[in-house]
Amino acid sequence: MAAERPISKGQAWFCTTGLPSDVIIEVDDMTFHLHKFPLMSKSRKLHEIITEQENSQEALKLARIRGSSEPDHNSDNDIAEKQEIEEEEDDDAHCHITLPDFPGGSDSFETAAKFCYGVKIDLSAANVAPLRCAAEYLEMTEEYSEENLISKTEKFLSQSVLKNIKLSLKTLTSCEGLLPTAENLGIAQRCIEAIATKAAASDPSLFGWPINDGVTNNKNEANPRRTTRGGAAAAESWLDELGFLSLPFFKSLIFAMRALDVSGEIIESCLIHYAKKFIPGISRTNRKPPPPSSSSSSGIAPTENDQRELLETVIAYLPKEKASRSASNATRFLFGLLRTAYILNASEACRITLEKKIGLQLEQATLDDLLIPSYSYLNETLYDVDCVERILSYFLAGMEDRSAIEGGDENTSVRSAALMLVGKLIDGYLSEIASDANLKPEKFYELAVALPDHARLFDDGLYRAVDVYLKAHSWIPEAEREKICGVLDCQKLTLEACTHAAQNERLPLRAVVQVLFFEQLQLRHAIAGTLISGDGGGGAEGSEEEEEEDHEEENERAVALVARTPEGRGTWIAAARENEVLRSDMDTMRTRVHELERECTNMKKAIEKIDKVGEGGHVEKGGWRAKFGCKFKTQVCDSHEPTVVNTRKPRAHRREQ
Repeated sequence: MAAERPISKGQAWFCTTGLPSDVIIEVDDMTFHLHKFPLMSKSRKLHEIITEQENSQEALKLARIRGSSEPDHNSDNDIAEKQEIEEEEDDDAHCHITLPDFPGGSDSFETAAKFCYGVKIDLSAANVAPLRCAAEYLEMTEEYSEENLISKTEKFLSQSVLKNIKLSLKTLTSCEGLLPTAENLGIAQRCIEAIATKAAASDPSLFGWPINDGVTNNKNEANPRRTTRGGAAAAESWLDELGFLSLPFFKSLIFAMRALDVSGEIIESCLIHYAKKFIPGISRTNRKPPPPSSSSSSGIAPTENDQRELLETVIAYLPKEKASRSASNATRFLFGLLRTAYILNASEACRITLEKKIGLQLEQATLDDLLIPSYSYLNETLYDVDCVERILSYFLAGMEDRSAIEGGDENTSVRSAALMLVGKLIDGYLSEIASDANLKPEKFYELAVALPDHARLFDDGLYRAVDVYLKAHSWIPEAEREKICGVLDCQKLTLEACTHAAQNERLPLRAVVQVLFFEQLQLRHAIAGTLISGDGGGGAEGSEEEEEEDHEEENERAVALVARTPEGRGTWIAAARENEVLRSDMDTMRTRVHELERECTNMKKAIEKIDKVGEGGHVEKGGWRAKFGCKFKTQVCDSHEPTVVNTRKPRAHRREQ
């Protein structure tokens, strides 16, 4: 048997042993020239077919012999008939067998034929399923011949493939072209159950997959850090294999995972990787059509209907709850699914499910995620503002639900941080869409006031959006401008924003006056705080509160005055000038106070040093002042210019004393 060499010549396959072939088997478009006895020793099916053909040939041969034994007076005809019989006998020496619909095609039969000849074959995750189905087709059972192909493939499946999650996926992928035989033999179902079981026992922190992926490595066990990195790499390769599954197999796998209560993060990771493989446009970095799967015999990219079916399947299987370790990449993927749902015209229920899912983790989104184009001709705006408004409403509703269920100071702080992140995100979104000329004032106003007051620590971002909107919509009436500016809380504007707003000609007069008075209030508080810190503090809190109330009343009266009288513009100009003077005085005062604080510190150090010396001996009266030449009183840390006092007396007078 060692001398046998299989040779493939075009569409014909020969096994040369020094003996002529006596059986010809056709599988698909390949013709195999083989020998009867090796095949019959391993395959019951081939044994029965060859035996049946040999019996038929013997019966036909006997019939021809009987016919040729009758006398024929024409010797020439007799000679011709004998020659034909000899040619037919030569042809009949070869058995012609055709195997239609052979599992795995000609490649699988070639490997099975080599096994019959005793050639060592290499089993792998890619060929074990086709060979198992081929062995079943050829009836290569253990009862017919020991150590046959069925037992060999089953042993490899149970001991190697089903213990490794990646190999199980490869074998499941190879079952695509073996249906329904692979399903009848339970190969596909066993692979699905093995994958789901491995996933259920996996660690979600490593992309949802096992650390060692079913393979024991002593070196990795000795180094946990290396093991973690190896597990993460294995997880990525595991997920990449998902893209080669057909949609029916993938749905069966997800269904099995859910039946085993696999972590929602793991299921979500599976859905993300599978959708990215087949649906273009989900990721903005790569919008090329996906390559055809290797499991697809046609090699044709999925159609729009196939993509819609896949999209709705992925969305239907997404976990409803928020994952404990959701990352910004997962949120970006969800926004990609939402954009694709609009493009493929998915069902409304599908889009609502996605929007609610995004609303649960909106704080992890970016501004680029929110910029969803308007795919409907009914929307006049460039971006779909209604969609973002719905997502924001789902986020706020989820915050209220979690607040009612969880409670607690720690959870409250976490929710407040998430709310502030969303507040900053929405302000950036408003600034981005504010330049759209088709954006109605009502829509801008509704989105701006949708967030609660405590969602913004400062209103500078919102002021920027208002400024951009007023600049792009200069034609709107004064009443609409005042309504837009009404979303601002002037008390939450920083000093820089107040300074810009006070000089902003696009703002209505009422808003400018409000900003000016609150700016003035901030300046006075800043000056008062500087003076108090320079004077060592002390009991001015009550006066500050009273002063703030007085200024609020003054602000209300001033705004009313501006609204009623044509002289309001003069009031605004006067207030602006007064603010400039106050700002200049405050800067000068800060510089002077810092100088006085440094002088006072130096004096205190000098006094402490002299006091220590005075404990050991007598110090002349006024000696330390004379020594250091200090010309200030002890109390010099105030906001006024220091008074120079000559504490020295003339030498003549001192001598007289």
